[in-house]
Amino acid sequence: MKYSGSPKFKHDQADKVGVLITNLGTPEAPTKKALRTYLKEFLSDPRVVEVPKLLWWMILNLVILNIRPSRSAKAYATVWEDEGSPLMTHSKNQAAALKKKMQETHGEGVVVDFAMRYGSPSISGTLEKMMQQGVRKLVVLPLYPQYSASTSASTFDAVADDFQKRRWIPDLRFISQYCDHPDYIQAVADKIRQHWQQHEQADKLIFSYHGIPQRYLTNGDPYFCQCHKTSRLIAENLGLQQDQFLICFQSRFGREEWLKPYTDHTLQALPAKGVESVQVVCPGFSVDCLETIEEIGVENRDYFLEAGGKRYEYIPALNDDPAHIEMMASILASNLHGWESVADNSARSQLAKDQGATL
Repeated sequence: MKYSGSPKFKHDQADKVGVLITNLGTPEAPTKKALRTYLKEFLSDPRVVEVPKLLWWMILNLVILNIRPSRSAKAYATVWEDEGSPLMTHSKNQAAALKKKMQETHGEGVVVDFAMRYGSPSISGTLEKMMQQGVRKLVVLPLYPQYSASTSASTFDAVADDFQKRRWIPDLRFISQYCDHPDYIQAVADKIRQHWQQHEQADKLIFSYHGIPQRYLTNGDPYFCQCHKTSRLIAENLGLQQDQFLICFQSRFGREEWLKPYTDHTLQALPAKGVESVQVVCPGFSVDCLETIEEIGVENRDYFLEAGGKRYEYIPALNDDPAHIEMMASILASNLHGWESVADNSARSQLAKDQGATL
């Protein structure tokens, strides 16, 4: 196997610390063609769909990719902005704000960038760019507060796959979850409080998380438990009683059982129980995207109102709020402990020069 090097590397360049934040990804455009490309990469990941490979290949290529892209393209078109998808816009803003914050705190020796697990910018492409800038110590922060094999572990797979092909790999620290980090809990709770100050409190606060198949939980995935822990901690921070909030799961796909209760079924049933107003927050999403803006903000709103509800509000994700950037910087600071941002490479440079290397 041929391992990739760093053709632009200079032996006298300073070693740097890299910070890579990642998210799920987004299609290049709200079109059937772009959605087909994106969904094929996403749904071909065995971490995402744990079904026998041959069986799933037939289902994916003969059924799903011939039906779902056109439907998804229509949904994406409703949330698409001039700059692109909301997830991409917010991710760029997060990376820019985090870069400024980290360099103010840790100096110019810190390189900050972002990547998507599926689509562009890719993890491998971004890692290559960071390595060329002299990154020799790397901390990866997937922006999934709650760990799941289908998200955090899949991101680790992509990083590890890239490293397997490199001649020189950096020191690595990987943050797999932050579901109970005090700054994260405080940031979400404060976001809810700000909404209450503007709109008053509803009858129920709904915590809605992206679902995963029930069998992932029974096979040992901690995601369900971490979603409940996050919700409990936020509720405690807000001073809520048990009957003032609910935890449910959205975005299920296929016919098998997923984590329950389902968000749509819950919202359809609440008005009959005397609940006239709800506010929905999605703590598992670090940025607003199709699943929050369209699925929660529009589709599930319709379910609740059509069932007899009177008032429905979605509380936006943290996105690039200053509190979110501060939270990320705090998590990263503890993981950068002991790493010098810039190393003295004078000895290495002279040794390399003595062996004929070009500086």
